[in-house]
Amino acid sequence: MARKYFGTDGIRGTANTPPMTPEIAMRLGMAAGKYFRTTSPRRHSVVIGKDTRLSGYMIEPALVAGFTSVGMDVTLFGPLPTPGVAMMTRSLRADLGVMISASHNNFRDNGIKLFGPDGYKLSDQIELDIESRMDRALDDKLAAPEDLGRTKRVDDAQARYVEIVKASFPRRMRLSGLRICIDCANGAAYKVAPAALYELGAEVYPVGVTPNGFNINEEVGSTDTRALKEAVKTHRADIGIALDGDADRCIIIDEKGNEIDGDQLIGLIAGHWHTAGLLTQAGVVTTVMSNLGLENHLKDLGLTLERTKVGDRYVVARMREGGFNLGGEQSGHIVMSDYSTTGDGLMAALQVLAVMVEIEKPLSEIAYVFDPVPQKLVNVRYKGKDPLDADAVKAAIADAEKRLAATGRLVIRKSGTEPLIRVMAEATDGDLMDTVVEEVAEAVRKAG
Repeated sequence: MARKYFGTDGIRGTANTPPMTPEIAMRLGMAAGKYFRTTSPRRHSVVIGKDTRLSGYMIEPALVAGFTSVGMDVTLFGPLPTPGVAMMTRSLRADLGVMISASHNNFRDNGIKLFGPDGYKLSDQIELDIESRMDRALDDKLAAPEDLGRTKRVDDAQARYVEIVKASFPRRMRLSGLRICIDCANGAAYKVAPAALYELGAEVYPVGVTPNGFNINEEVGSTDTRALKEAVKTHRADIGIALDGDADRCIIIDEKGNEIDGDQLIGLIAGHWHTAGLLTQAGVVTTVMSNLGLENHLKDLGLTLERTKVGDRYVVARMREGGFNLGGEQSGHIVMSDYSTTGDGLMAALQVLAVMVEIEKPLSEIAYVFDPVPQKLVNVRYKGKDPLDADAVKAAIADAEKRLAATGRLVIRKSGTEPLIRVMAEATDGDLMDTVVEEVAEAVRKAG
């Protein structure tokens, strides 16, 4: 069944433009509320968090109207990281958790992510079921006046999340003596991330902690680490941590100002956990975008790497299915199921800090655990029909796969949040990699 509203990570789009309008948000609240409401006489509830973008003030009340109209009680958290919403969904025994965020996108976009009562993102099947209800008549199965939902705000949600995050750091350790720059992307973690690091004993230098509704992810955060690199240099920090707008991913900067991506972080944590006997399975889960070098590194450790399609929800699904407790994405989504049900940038950073404290070496000496195989990614924007259906594009892809077969691989995927085709290749032969990526990208451009 084709999707109308949901993409790879909830519903996302330009604010006040379909599908990110108040009407659609209200319809989503009504549809999801009806799905999770049962015939039980107990009250049904939903929790809602958001990041700091201006349009959150428009989307949030629309969702509240939808949920309360079908008899769901609503608890509002205000700005809170996505993993915090997932955790609080379980903690408060809610039927559903909602995060209003467009993650690493700029303020013009917004999105809605849904979590089930177990704190995990909803399955494709449940999302499709909710979609099927969204375009029904607005007066379909509304609650009686006496059964309307109630709304309240929880003022200590951020403090609760800080305590949960701190509990993931080994109790025998402290961050005393470490100078840490933390870039919160002017997003959901602008209060909680510096607080958690400070309470664990670090000397903290915050970046991107002055949100104004418009500056989320603007020249800060995990997608633009220039400000963080400068802060690390200025404050002679031991580490820089860059979160994105909803703080479910992180990129790390070492003390020399070099960027460390999610693949290296997964390799570092996996090796440390393997030595300590903390891995529940002899391997980790990543996506098709992770570097071949990580796979080779894990193989040398006697560990496997299992790949899924792109999206942390698919990583989590495979982790649950196979009993893995570590997985993630090259982009910095790192999932540690012992502590969280979804990617958590701050928790991932704390695991890196735990290795630093344990080994007592600079980050630059421990974080680069493998040599990446040359990899190139080109994003091609398109309009109109899907260019991947064009015969010329199919032929270009087939030819590229044939030429890379012995030395690398090709990954073509459509973005779930933007009209983009992502063309990625990796190969030991860098010249060949460059050639095939450009040839396929050009074929997509012509078709799109």
